[in-house]
Amino acid sequence: MAKIELKKPVIEEISAAIKDAQSVVLVDYRGLTVEQDTELRKQLREAGINYKVYKNTMMNFAFKGTDCEGLLPYLEGPSALAISTEDATAPARVLCKFAKTADKLEVKAGIVEGAVYDADGIINISKIPSKEELISRLLGSMQSPITNFARVMNQLAEKGGASACEAPAAAEAPAAE
Repeated sequence: MAKIELKKPVIEEISAAIKDAQSVVLVDYRGLTVEQDTELRKQLREAGINYKVYKNTMMNFAFKGTDCEGLLPYLEGPSALAISTEDATAPARVLCKFAKTADKLEVKAGIVEGAVYDADGIINISKIPSKEELISRLLGSMQSPITNFARVMNQLAEKGGASACEAPAAAEAPAAE
């Protein structure tokens, strides 16, 4: 079998993985211990992120003609791909959080929803909360005024209603002459 025939399935695998990806992050994993690599893979798997090490030449062929073509200049040295099809910020969040404890892990670049970002851009994206967290914050801020209104109405009811609050104010007001 020719070498090209052996490489074709790997290139197709990469192409299929990045086809529907919300985000793709390229990292340099050199220097990670086995324990660190195992822990990183576990965290990525729990977040629903596909993480795999590929040869740069294979990624080069797979990236050509896709949104990931912007990552070609970053394909130097050992590279691994973290791909998410669901949460656009998840790979950046998990990898950057892990990189704080494992200083050998280096984020090279990434693509989030079609836009290419360098390492600094990916670090900034990692600070964006997850979609679920953003939705819960939005719902909390929408619910807050209603909750506060309900508390005020409850306090008024406990004091005897609105008439109880108005009566002392009317007694204090000077009589109109």
